[in-house]
Amino acid sequence: MLRGKSKKAEKRERILAIHKARTEKMKQQQRKTKAPEIKKNKKNKKKPKKDTIAPIMPTPYGTNDRILLIGEGDFSFAKSLVSYHRCKYVLATCFDHREDLMEKYPQASNHLSFLDKHGARVLYDIDATKLTHKAIAKPPGWDIISFNFPHIGGKSTDVNRQVRANQSLLVSFFRASLSLLARDAGVVLVTLFEGEPYTLWNIRDLARHSGYRVERSWKFDANLFPGYKHARTLGNIEGGGGWKGEQRAARTYAFVPVDAPESAIIGRMGPAGKTEERDDSDSEDEDEGGVKL
Repeated sequence: MLRGKSKKAEKRERILAIHKARTEKMKQQQRKTKAPEIKKNKKNKKKPKKDTIAPIMPTPYGTNDRILLIGEGDFSFAKSLVSYHRCKYVLATCFDHREDLMEKYPQASNHLSFLDKHGARVLYDIDATKLTHKAIAKPPGWDIISFNFPHIGGKSTDVNRQVRANQSLLVSFFRASLSLLARDAGVVLVTLFEGEPYTLWNIRDLARHSGYRVERSWKFDANLFPGYKHARTLGNIEGGGGWKGEQRAARTYAFVPVDAPESAIIGRMGPAGKTEERDDSDSEDEDEGGVKL
């Protein structure tokens, strides 16, 4: 004869049944409360924002401009114009003999190879004050003549002598460039570091006295020229060094012949912003002081 379940077993089964029923009821309630929430999320779900690229400040260098670069160092600026800005007509010049250039800037070899491969011309032994080479003086003239960070070099500690020498360099360069610009269209760009002794050069006055009008100036941003590295006039610092000129504050000045219309090349940069200014003042002597020729 089979024995019935013990009272203890029956009690345990009742407890399990009650627990199971409660668990199922809780699951149903959870499903009911979650359903509207999921529906709401689907309805209000926003599409992820697309990555946006910050607009790059324009430069005056156009793809089809005839560009003459004066006083190149290791030719990294010229390479950036050709490789990144796709400038097709670039003639890059330097003051050094080729042998001296390679000794001062070994990295120039790769830049020169690139320029040669992409059809950009290079001239050595070009004095910025005597731009008479037939390849430079050839018509129809240049849309842009650019001289970045002109400096006579040397280690003189006589500030006044250095100022006068660099002023003389710039005046001679301005006069040599005037007849080489494309008629009613060309512009001369000169970039200098900010602060003394460069402000003492009074570049605006030097240009005005050489037959130019100061069109505009803006902060020079080396980041707009990928691959560009500032090259010291005296050559690379032995061992590499920590000085990086491209990280130093600098300003580009735009000049046009005094009787020329407003430059379309400068106009393509848009209205002057926070980093730009129109340079229509008569003199900078009042706020900067300086040594004049």
